[in-house]
Amino acid sequence: MEKPISLKPEHIRDEKVKVLQSVLPIKDEEVVLGQYEGYRDDPTVPDFSNTPTFATVVLRIHNERWEGVPFILKAGKALNSRKAEIRVQFKDVPGDIFRCQRQGRNEFVIRLQPSEAIYMKLTVKQPGLEMSTVQSELDLSYGQRYQGVTIPEAYERLILDTIRGDQQHFVRRDELKAAWEIFTPLLHRIDDGKMKAIPYRPGSRGPAEADELLAKAGYLQTHGYIWIPPTL
Repeated sequence: MEKPISLKPEHIRDEKVKVLQSVLPIKDEEVVLGQYEGYRDDPTVPDFSNTPTFATVVLRIHNERWEGVPFILKAGKALNSRKAEIRVQFKDVPGDIFRCQRQGRNEFVIRLQPSEAIYMKLTVKQPGLEMSTVQSELDLSYGQRYQGVTIPEAYERLILDTIRGDQQHFVRRDELKAAWEIFTPLLHRIDDGKMKAIPYRPGSRGPAEADELLAKAGYLQTHGYIWIPPTL
């Protein structure tokens, strides 16, 4: 969303609606659905269920700021990790002068859960005499930086907003309608059997086709990199 003209709830929600209305229709070739192996073993699940337990979707926003920038949404059950984060990956710098093994791209990450944090993953020169690079982080981990400060849970904040009459963090009717208009056509195609869920192994990253979709959208995955939260 663009910067609102003030912090009033209506001005903030106006901008949310504007950006949702700028999202282009989702293309089938930019969607990967999955269903983990064993899902149908549940006696309450029909034997031929096509219900997805995993999805990766590429959204495109048609406005001056975000034209050509892919927004990748990924969610699933029975994956190799349980987390919620927002990840911004920056493009490669033209004319790279470091003639050494390439590291991953620079990324700005907002970790919502677990271990709330904001960190910048970036490529720096490795200390020492050799001209080589290594990945490192500029890290703001809330648990380490704000010791002794009680960080409220999400619903605690919403309950307090309700008491105060502040609607800033609540969904307005036209915002909800705009969000459903993005995904409803896709949901109908799934219900009609036009899109199939691909089996994937529990404890994995999901279907391999999802990683292929990310690469096609321009996202470069850094294999072997794991962010380790600082110890208190």
